[in-house]
Amino acid sequence: MEPDAPMFDAESFGLTPQQVELTTLCRELGQSRFQERAARYDREAGFPTENYEDLRRNGLLGICVPAQYGGMGADYATYMLAAAEIGRYCGSTALTFNMHVCSCLWTGRLADDLEMTAQERETHERRRALHYRRIVEEGKVYAQPFSEGGPAAAGAAAFQTTARKVEGGWVVNGRKIFASLAGHADYYGVLCTEVKENGELRRRDTLYLAVPRDAAGVRVVGDWDPLGMRGTVSRNLLFEEVFVGDDEQLMPQGAYYQAASRWPHMFMTLTPAYMGLAQAACDFTVRYLRGEVPGMPPVKRRMYPTKQLAVARMRIMLEQTKALWVRALTDARIDPSKEQVMRAWAAQYTVMENANELAQLAIRTCGGQSMLKRFALERIYRDSRCGSLMLPWTAELCLDRLGRAALYEEGESDD
Repeated sequence: MEPDAPMFDAESFGLTPQQVELTTLCRELGQSRFQERAARYDREAGFPTENYEDLRRNGLLGICVPAQYGGMGADYATYMLAAAEIGRYCGSTALTFNMHVCSCLWTGRLADDLEMTAQERETHERRRALHYRRIVEEGKVYAQPFSEGGPAAAGAAAFQTTARKVEGGWVVNGRKIFASLAGHADYYGVLCTEVKENGELRRRDTLYLAVPRDAAGVRVVGDWDPLGMRGTVSRNLLFEEVFVGDDEQLMPQGAYYQAASRWPHMFMTLTPAYMGLAQAACDFTVRYLRGEVPGMPPVKRRMYPTKQLAVARMRIMLEQTKALWVRALTDARIDPSKEQVMRAWAAQYTVMENANELAQLAIRTCGGQSMLKRFALERIYRDSRCGSLMLPWTAELCLDRLGRAALYEEGESDD
């Protein structure tokens, strides 16, 4: 098998040596191992356990663990580029991998940018060393259950999953839906709201706690039989009087609220899976028209003008998507400008919508055989349809925020 070309050419996109190394590693794993397993995970709605073993063996569980803790020390953009290469071959693996990596990215480089007292910084250093050791030395996997079926995941209300302070730790109660890696992660990085004495729940009191999968009171419930991204196994999680110790606090109190307000690009980390799917749709189309799809007769269809025009249109859309996405990655920082945040929303919307539109164009261009389940395109189409629904930045929320930000300056109203 000929190795696939990189999604992002090192010279054209100005990749660093580390970015070249990690994107190459992820692409080679994806092409040689992940893509051959993807159909089975999709058919069975089964978790990609073998893929995680490969990620573990190659040190990728620690891709965003800072180097001083034994990880690879990749920054935000490097992780995003590498994860896109995984999404190219298995969308479910890339999407669940994001949930794990965020536990390292948020507690690592992102947290380093936040304001903390000296005591908070010292405590955070000690606690994150514990979590990083689990990942790097023991190969533990962290999930990040977010959604609850209400407005909290969109940042419009406090999380209804709560944590009550008790001696030595916290008691967690609540429910998370669409909890990727449910039943397969070793720890759930739960976003919940600290309950104050008056019972009030406030967004600024959000806590980020690592709940062990085997803690008393943790249950995985419900079925998982969705349209796409079936290998994420995103069942529901219930927390009933679950005790977790103080050292399971992944970020200091108030740090998540600060991060959500000041580091908004943290919510773009779902996009690599879909950027990879966009590339995969184009890859399949070119191979199909050139008669190079494994398992099919080597019949060429590239000589027809209608096919050439369709591929040209797809290439233009892919290049536009890549360019905007990579530009948004370079904008990622604490306290970005209004223009940079608007570009992040535009990039999120563009990736999530264009991935599925490219898959639609691919099916239409390749014709009826491309809809057969023995080929990857049918799965790519279903997986890519899920992107625009992803909280906290759904397609509709991105449009709403973009339109309002373009027409109003901060503090303006029509009253």
